[in-house]
Amino acid sequence: MLILLTLVLCYHLLILVELIPYQVAWGGRLETKSQMYVFETISIGVNLIIYAVILIKGAYIKTNIPIRVINILLWILTAIFVLNTIGNLFSDNFLEMIIFTPLTLISSIFCYRMAVEKKEIET
Repeated sequence: MLILLTLVLCYHLLILVELIPYQVAWGGRLETKSQMYVFETISIGVNLIIYAVILIKGAYIKTNIPIRVINILLWILTAIFVLNTIGNLFSDNFLEMIIFTPLTLISSIFCYRMAVEKKEIET
């Protein structure tokens, strides 16, 4: 999941610096550069939060956040990725649909797997 998130972050950074056209993201619904800057900045921020949750769950980051909170966040992420998978199926951009539908489906499976993992974080 960390590798997948790293690739997604790189993708959004490439859109943000305009090496990839913003029209291929967000279901082809972005109309202006200012919209792209807002959406890509939010996306990068959200992905960094997801990255942190996964690092905490994997005990790569020590924190006082209870494992229960992390597991609840992982369940929420599972639901979001499932909904995102459905949304990607209706993308106006065919390339986005065929690439990101499987990626969000895999992400939902990974988040589900982490959410049900009984491993406790060592403190």
